[in-house]
Amino acid sequence: MGRAIRNTNGKRGVIFDLDGVLVDTGSYHKQSWYELAAREGLGMSDELFYSTFGMQNNAIIPILAGRQSFDRLRMVSEVEPVSAEEIERMSEWKERRYRELIADKLELMEGAQPLLEDLKNNGFLLAIGSSAPRANLDVVLKRCSISDFFDAFVVGEDVRNSKPSPDTFLKAAEKLKLPPRQCVVVEDSLAGVQAGKAAGMAVIAITTTRKRRELKDADMIVDSLTELNANIFNNLLKVIPE
Repeated sequence: MGRAIRNTNGKRGVIFDLDGVLVDTGSYHKQSWYELAAREGLGMSDELFYSTFGMQNNAIIPILAGRQSFDRLRMVSEVEPVSAEEIERMSEWKERRYRELIADKLELMEGAQPLLEDLKNNGFLLAIGSSAPRANLDVVLKRCSISDFFDAFVVGEDVRNSKPSPDTFLKAAEKLKLPPRQCVVVEDSLAGVQAGKAAGMAVIAITTTRKRRELKDADMIVDSLTELNANIFNNLLKVIPE
């Protein structure tokens, strides 16, 4: 195993998920998935949406396609694998439709702006670690005017493995030049909480898309960003001794 990175400058980091944490976009993602499923003749359900929320499209679409239980002529027990080209086509349609739906409707979650200001004023390095495509992130950054708060961004195109793999958060810590143990993740999805814990990071979960009992593996659970401040993040972290 490689030697662990040490935080020699006293810096600490917070890595925020995007959808459901900084912006309330879950309903628009849900609508765009349902519209894609209807367009493609696939089965969609609330259960499928919430169980895959936070994952990359290239992981979600094969699951969605696998719910198609019949073709035009006969019942089938297995479905043809979804090609990379089909995944890309469906993903692009879904995300384009999502961006149409959120046009002029984006707002930061309650408490997001004060929390970002408090963390920056207390010397935290901030990153966004999201499974969303870069185009979606760019829309949020532009319309919510929050790009200056952040020191690094990781999106779906930047990693091979989707949450619950830790890749997104490990990449964000690497960009911040911090060891994972000096970072706190803020997440709303079950896959995101699992990814943060797998990365060796403290995790704060917010109950915007999941129930408390489903987020039990997080180190702390809140109902709103208004409950958080820099002191809480400091208390979750321990300085790695030299």
